[in-house]
Amino acid sequence: MQKKILITEKPSVAMEFAKVLGINGTRKDGYLESNEWIITWCVGHLVTMSYPEKYDEKMKMWRLDTLPFMPKEYKYEVIPAVQKQFNTISNLIKREDVDTVYVSTDSGREGEYIYRLVEAQIGVKLKNRKRVWIDSQTEEEIKRGIKEAKDLSEYDSLSDSAYLRAKEDYLIGINFSRLLTLIYGRRVASKINEDRISISVGRVMTCVLGMIVIREREIRNFVKTPYYKIIGEFGSNEYRFKAEWKVNDNSKFKDSIKLYNESGFKKIETAKELIKSLNGKQAIIKDMKKSKTKENPPLLFNLAEIQNECTKKFKIKPDEALEIIQELYEKKLVTYPRTDARVLSTAVAKVISKNLNGLAKGYKDEECQKYLKKMAEEKYSTNLVKTKYVNDSKITDHYAIIPTGQGYENFERLSKLHKDVYKVIVKRFISIFYPPAEFNKINVTVQVENEEFNASGKICIKQGYLEITKNDKSLTQEDKNINVLNNLKKGQNIDTNNYEIKESETTPPSRYNSGSIILAMENAGKLIEDEELREQIKGAGIGTSATRAEIIKKLEKIQYISINAKTQIITPTPKGEVIFDVVANSIPDMLNPKLTASWEKGLEMVAKKEIKSDEFMEKLEKYIRSKFDKFVIKM
Repeated sequence: MQKKILITEKPSVAMEFAKVLGINGTRKDGYLESNEWIITWCVGHLVTMSYPEKYDEKMKMWRLDTLPFMPKEYKYEVIPAVQKQFNTISNLIKREDVDTVYVSTDSGREGEYIYRLVEAQIGVKLKNRKRVWIDSQTEEEIKRGIKEAKDLSEYDSLSDSAYLRAKEDYLIGINFSRLLTLIYGRRVASKINEDRISISVGRVMTCVLGMIVIREREIRNFVKTPYYKIIGEFGSNEYRFKAEWKVNDNSKFKDSIKLYNESGFKKIETAKELIKSLNGKQAIIKDMKKSKTKENPPLLFNLAEIQNECTKKFKIKPDEALEIIQELYEKKLVTYPRTDARVLSTAVAKVISKNLNGLAKGYKDEECQKYLKKMAEEKYSTNLVKTKYVNDSKITDHYAIIPTGQGYENFERLSKLHKDVYKVIVKRFISIFYPPAEFNKINVTVQVENEEFNASGKICIKQGYLEITKNDKSLTQEDKNINVLNNLKKGQNIDTNNYEIKESETTPPSRYNSGSIILAMENAGKLIEDEELREQIKGAGIGTSATRAEIIKKLEKIQYISINAKTQIITPTPKGEVIFDVVANSIPDMLNPKLTASWEKGLEMVAKKEIKSDEFMEKLEKYIRSKFDKFVIKM
């Protein structure tokens, strides 16, 4: 009887597949077996690219005459520590009674690469090779993934992209690390008081180091500039309010060089001069604008957004956050974590009630149960299909991270931090079903001669989704300013009580923390605070959702950056700054986020079959050669 073999990325995942497939047999050495199925597993990567010396013994010594190193055919080898498990998979695949392999490594570029390397190293290709592509570890999703498994060849372009990513990192890392070490190594070592040093350069890593050093130097070189605002106090008795002066088209300071900005002066004497000219002059309400505004719930979490949220809330590093969410995924509690999407697919949106019902029945959290109960009582719509939370065009491999509504048999054994992270994901998910928050806003313009002062007030009249995400009692507190402003009328003369000068000063940019740097990487070097704007400009980022946390971890490990354990604030080390200077003076475009993002975009185009692998490889090799040619000219 012919058998099918299923290969997962981890033993724990294999056990979940075994449960679903009803394989109750004893666990053998590296696999499980039943009459129909064999289930085995990788333990992460089993195969890796060979070091240069495996091509040529001369490459063991770092010498300029062996560079640039660009092999025509790449060599791979089994990682010694996992040789035994590789042999197990190899022997199983070669068995005569095995006719079909189901590839069930993680559903993404890296998961694809893990299996393809194993298959290539074994050197045997079964006729029937199926790809299991799933969004969660729930029983129904595993069953669907196996039932709807496509031919592995349909993922060849993704595999090509994975191979190219590895080759790109390999070539850039080896060639530029050796080049810069040979030319600048001694100089760098003497600067940081070390005997010798190896300069480590990476396609993504060096670019991120650049972002951190540039930001640090902006802060270090920042000179605070004072400027002066004028605040007027108007009205009488309990109806007093303050308003801030702002230049307008009729102001005597329109286009004046004395202005620092539209609401401040460079010198205090100018502010005093204006106050003197306004003292005793009549104030009038020139304009009043009342409006109601709505604020919709934010989009769902992708990996970058939840990593940033975890850094803010729990002060943990991105790799720790990923590890926690990966475990939640493997415990069936959330969907696939390594996603860039913040929306759901139409297909998932149509059956989203399953997730909500599962939460209502299984998740024993009083706060979230309160929100779910209110959803039911208020009959909030669960029809998401025509909302901004559903968009098939914004999904590549996987949709946003959401709770599955399952896996609660494992929940109580989780740590408090795991439970807290899960709750953050649940609350974001529930919030998209809640109505928008509503605010009353009022803007008042006070005119004194030709000068204008502005005052505003805002109050939340309906919390909507903010009841879940903000949980802040201050949202519903009375805004005294808005009550005062509401009693004013356009054209009304009002008393002027006092003018005061308020000194302000410019502030330096903020340092990255381990969460905000992930967001900046996702947006090709831009740290954009506004969530809606982030979504609008999103393109190819630096690195991928699966690799960004590892990049930060590596920079810290090689002591190019330091991360404060309590605050998660990132600063470059003296060593990191010296390395930055070397790269900036030799291969400056390695520090350019746009260039790094363009390489990532190229890999994405290969995966989408928009360009061929050969074309990408030609450009990569040409780029590396061009850099070496410039060094030859310099030397």
